[in-house]
Amino acid sequence: MHWAWFRIAAALTGISGVVAGFIVNVDRAARQGQGLGDVLANYFSLFTIVSTLLSIVALFVAASWAMRHPGSEREPFGIALALAAVTGPVLLLGLVYNALLRGLPSAIALGDSAGIALLDKYAAEVLHVVLPIYFVLDLLLAPRRRALPWWSLAVLVGYPLAWTTYTMVRGERVENPDGTTPWWYPYPFLDPHGAGGYSSAFTYIGVILVGFLAIGSIIILIGRYREKRSTRHGAPATRRTLAI
Repeated sequence: MHWAWFRIAAALTGISGVVAGFIVNVDRAARQGQGLGDVLANYFSLFTIVSTLLSIVALFVAASWAMRHPGSEREPFGIALALAAVTGPVLLLGLVYNALLRGLPSAIALGDSAGIALLDKYAAEVLHVVLPIYFVLDLLLAPRRRALPWWSLAVLVGYPLAWTTYTMVRGERVENPDGTTPWWYPYPFLDPHGAGGYSSAFTYIGVILVGFLAIGSIIILIGRYREKRSTRHGAPATRRTLAI
């Protein structure tokens, strides 16, 4: 049951990061004279925010089950699949942010007050550093995790593909809140109106898909290894989950 409290703490930390970002976006919308509804609709369409919210739900559900079922039995397959499905996006977001985006200047951030700048920094660190580190620890150390079959890799990449489809369709149907363009894409590399057009956007999508396949495969491998190892040491396990 003790690990359930770690999951609850991680979920609450994720909520605090989302709320901090929410406050920052509300302040910036007011300062820039942008429509609040449009700004918030865009905020809650960001891959970072959607992935964080889904991970919060998965963590709360997993913690609730563990508290209601003390013992050593493996977590249900649905919970294992949900945790794996949110782990990949959270980890990839952390890798991309820290490798490519950390420290990049933001024009709109130049007008932030000290308090808003602090909240913006807090949200960025929670969502791109703290949560990814937690999910690595959960993947490696959380007790009672269940191994996943290889076909679940399709589920792990299904959510990112669904979000990408939603974003590419929505992008042409919403106006940029600052009024500069009749379209809006959350990330420049997805914008087909750039120099590379749709070919560039879909190239990036292909690269990201490969990244999700790689991370998803690692997640499944670790889970299968941990279950095999625990079985050798006499811990209960459900072997059928290791089937292809």
